Amino acid sequence: MDLALLRTFVAVHRAGSFTRAAALLGLSQPAVTSQIRTLERQLGRPLFLRRARGVTPTAVGDELAHKAAPHLDALLALAEAEGGFTGGSSARTLHVAGPPEFLCLRVLPALAPLVGQGQSLRVTEVTGSQEVLDGLAAGHHDLVVTTTRPRGGLFAATALCDEEHVLLAAPYWAALVDPDVLGDKGPAALDGIPLVDVHESLPLVGRYWSTVFDTPPAAPATVVVPDLRAVLEAVRAGAGVAVLPRYLCRAALDRGEVVALLEPEVPPLRTWFLVVRTGGLALAHLGRAHARLLGAAAAEW
Repeated sequence: MDLALLRTFVAVHRAGSFTRAAALLGLSQPAVTSQIRTLERQLGRPLFLRRARGVTPTAVGDELAHKAAPHLDALLALAEAEGGFTGGSSARTLHVAGPPEFLCLRVLPALAPLVGQGQSLRVTEVTGSQEVLDGLAAGHHDLVVTTTRPRGGLFAATALCDEEHVLLAAPYWAALVDPDVLGDKGPAALDGIPLVDVHESLPLVGRYWSTVFDTPPAAPATVVVPDLRAVLEAVRAGAGVAVLPRYLCRAALDRGEVVALLEPEVPPLRTWFLVVRTGGLALAHLGRAHARLLGAAAAEW
């Protein structure tokens, strides 16, 4: 069986589209279609069902992909290693993407030991979940972290950790808020205190309000800054109240620089997922990074 046909087949299986696979492979869409038809004729079985938007693998297609993809990935890794790398290392460069704050405070510290063992690393900051998944599908990234669990057979997603959200403010504002009144009256107890968030749509405040108070925010944000670390600095300086992940503000809470205004029995949670392309964990460098992140999350996060 022609390895080039198998490579094209695996690309289509992962991409879920002849057009997207063609872009990944640097081929024209007619060339990809022709190669898949040739492979289907050789096997005597259809491998994909054509849909209005992309393709869906048949049972035979799924079985072939699960058998072939790890071996093709291993051959690619071997070919790249034999071709040589800058710096004299045979380790493949690992391309990681996700939101800047989580990469900075969680992912990079966990992967640092691998760098000490010779692993090269390239990091891309991508805030939007769909954007980071599109980049993974297109081959721009090897591994991404996102709070959106992807659907379909293109990706393999593993729950990494849960992120607890905290409603907090500087001590000056916290002294004006009675936790009991806040628990009884809800957001009305915060009237007059500015809101700080990462976007005009109040994604963090809105989620907290809906989960804890069962109501949407009634006031717009007073301060909008598109970085959670900057939100923390603004709150620390007295700009108002905000909702932040506990991992990001834990040190400031411990030092008393900010104060948690409420500790609900069931705090709002958001799950982070570690996502690779299906079959990607057969690559040694990717499997090591994946295991390292899961281990760090279980032990330290």
